[in-house]
Amino acid sequence: MKTKITELFGIQHPIIQGGMHHVGYAELAAAVSNAGGLGIITALTQPSPEALAEEIRRCREMTDKPFGVNVTFLPSVNTPDYPGYIKAIIDGGVKVVETAGNNPQQVLPALQEAGVKVIHKCTSVRHALKAESIGCDAASVDGFECGGHPGEDDVPNFILLPRAAEELTIPFVASGGMANGRSLTAALAMGAEGMNMGTRFIATKEAPVHDNVKQAIVAASELDTRLVMRPLRNTERVLTNDAVERLLEKEKRLGADLKFEDIIDEVAGVYPRIMKEGEMEAGAWSCGMVAGLIHDIPTVKELIDRTMAESEDLIRQRLAGMLSD
Repeated sequence: MKTKITELFGIQHPIIQGGMHHVGYAELAAAVSNAGGLGIITALTQPSPEALAEEIRRCREMTDKPFGVNVTFLPSVNTPDYPGYIKAIIDGGVKVVETAGNNPQQVLPALQEAGVKVIHKCTSVRHALKAESIGCDAASVDGFECGGHPGEDDVPNFILLPRAAEELTIPFVASGGMANGRSLTAALAMGAEGMNMGTRFIATKEAPVHDNVKQAIVAASELDTRLVMRPLRNTERVLTNDAVERLLEKEKRLGADLKFEDIIDEVAGVYPRIMKEGEMEAGAWSCGMVAGLIHDIPTVKELIDRTMAESEDLIRQRLAGMLSD
């Protein structure tokens, strides 16, 4: 399938694996790239620029196809060494960067000079237009359904994607709620040039996370996510568990007096315990409503091949068949 995204990134299929904390390691990125999509390493999962450089080297040993690196710009107590991470990306010969969080303007000149293509993750049309205006090559338009941070506007993809198509001139992919060939076909119909999958790629054989995490996603329905940290305007969609319900009870009880310190036990430092150790009650972890569409744990190649075959069949048979002669 040829779209503006496959041509921009030099990939076979218009499928991108989103950068995910403590999930986006070389094993998963290489598997996605080898299957014809665009795999993504998550920079800030690596403790230092040197560790990221080593992860890029590891990925290069596992695939000769294009892969990218996610760099997320978030306010934090100890600011990461962003210039160091960007240097590791450029020195590693990576040609695609997915940026997320705050405005990536400060790193664009260095990346562009090195010939790196930048796709910025946006939860609103205004943010996507800003990404376009500062020189990003593409946007990943992230609907309210998504796992992780959906922004504060609460616009689902059935509205957000056609709105992006009305406004943007750069190509964009659909993110949030993407799981299969139906998702891809619908995204293309609404103006996207491909799709970005996060939660769906966690439930694959190559995803380097504990099996408990994969089983939890398969067992979950579309009703099992919750929105936390709304009062702090740092909304995150997570899979419900006892810790999440405790957190929500605190938010309700404290109301306008809520501070981040009040919920730190449920949200800080829990990812390694969940993703590596499989402690499913350790705290809040990002998961999309798309869990309701995830029923198995295939290999990455099986997932991508199945998705592309389903999409092609929908376009050639179901949709084309609806046209009268």
